[in-house]
Amino acid sequence: MYYHASKVKDLSVLEPNVSMHEKSLVYLSRKRENVLIYLSNAVEKFCKESGFVYDGVYQKWGPYGFDEDGIIRIEEYYPDALRSSMQGESGYIYSIKEAKLSDFDTGICDVVVSEKTVRVDGCEYVEDAYEAILETEEKGLLRILRYEDLTDQKKQWINETVKREYEEAEDHPEYRYFLLHHFPDILKEAKQ
Repeated sequence: MYYHASKVKDLSVLEPNVSMHEKSLVYLSRKRENVLIYLSNAVEKFCKESGFVYDGVYQKWGPYGFDEDGIIRIEEYYPDALRSSMQGESGYIYSIKEAKLSDFDTGICDVVVSEKTVRVDGCEYVEDAYEAILETEEKGLLRILRYEDLTDQKKQWINETVKREYEEAEDHPEYRYFLLHHFPDILKEAKQ
């Protein structure tokens, strides 16, 4: 079984789209818990809630990785990040029994891709992505690294990454807006 998360209701097929790998693909995960993070885009949610008007494609914010045992680890890079970016967000988790998979390696744990349209076999509505993530954490299927538990080394990595991503986001004012709000101390020079 494969899984795919979307904000779009009533999909019967998943169409390939150009994404981070600059190739037209359908992304699927072998694990349901790994797609929960895609039920919300923190950048888009923040911009819309705070009144920042933007009509382009929103940059993605993907603060997660995988532990050595292959369990997804969602990381909070600023205080209360998980709740503020996921709470109240609803969406759909589509299940797929079979897909013609590509041999393209995404480099993402448990992710496979198809270059062809994929037929949907089932759909689960998720009313609140934040609650679903907390329930899944309780079951031990994912881990959350909360902001207050970050090491100094991880905070330094965040500092460097935020500065670099801000500089590289020249064509994404919505992403710069998001970063400036959530990391004002790191980006104080950029505000001037």
